[in-house]
Amino acid sequence: MDISVVVPLYNEEESLAELVDWIAKVMNENGFSYEVLLVDDGSRDGSWKKIGQIAAINPSVHGIRFRRNYGKAAALNVGFGYAKGDVVITMDADLQDSPDEIPDLYHMIRDEGFDMVSGWKKNRKDRLSKTIPTKIFNYFTRLVSGIRLHDFNCGLKAYDHRVVKAVEVYGEMHRYIPVLAKRAGFDRIGEKVVFHRERKYGKTKYGLDRFLKGFLDLISISFVTRFGQRPMHLFGLLGSLLFFAGFMIALYLAYGKIFLMEYRMTERPLFYFGLLAMILGSQLFIAGFLGEMISRNAPDRNKYLISSFTEMFGKEQ
Repeated sequence: MDISVVVPLYNEEESLAELVDWIAKVMNENGFSYEVLLVDDGSRDGSWKKIGQIAAINPSVHGIRFRRNYGKAAALNVGFGYAKGDVVITMDADLQDSPDEIPDLYHMIRDEGFDMVSGWKKNRKDRLSKTIPTKIFNYFTRLVSGIRLHDFNCGLKAYDHRVVKAVEVYGEMHRYIPVLAKRAGFDRIGEKVVFHRERKYGKTKYGLDRFLKGFLDLISISFVTRFGQRPMHLFGLLGSLLFFAGFMIALYLAYGKIFLMEYRMTERPLFYFGLLAMILGSQLFIAGFLGEMISRNAPDRNKYLISSFTEMFGKEQ
């Protein structure tokens, strides 16, 4: 199969039929074999009924329904698990992403060798209350991740099938799939300017809470990426520095007591700073040691992604 289109959705009943017809038109015009996976994230309107009606007409359409709302990341993760296409395209269900972009995205993966391509909504059709936080979010994500993309949060993306089988998306991590892909070794990440339309039906699901959760997840993924398999490198270093600083304060105060006859050493604030530094340093060091032991005994500690291999006679697979 050429393409799997994964569409996470929540209360998008009005737009589904038009979206699927548009996708089918693009696929048929370009001769692609395809499937559309509509992942209903616990919708409370008639979305699931509409998916059943569409699937009855178009055998290339398949529906997956959650019992409750888990979030976009969960919907994408499940859709990735079911996807069978050589190239996996993700897009939102609100008709703001254009299926006409699919052929170019497909060829960037198959012909130009990108591992993934992220859409860039250069001319966004959203309110300032959404575009300004998004610009801030993208700036900090570029700064932390080192990936030079303009729009990490664009729902329209294309992936080589190996990428979606290698990454696990959870929480609000759908925003950071490029970061997860790079962490897994898929660092050929491209970008394409895509057309962005105004929302035709329904209302946006974006809110301030999702913006804040996104920043917390950015901190989380940055830590996991750098220190997930070597927590001692962070906690051990910080703990050692704190303990050393506290120990030096203790030596200074001990010198004053022994040689300078300063008998009120414990009444000085510096004494308590030194004591606190040694206690915190010890706790951080122990935390790093325990994290290291957990990491070394994790079931996936030796799970590595292999790009290719050779047989006995040197033929690459």
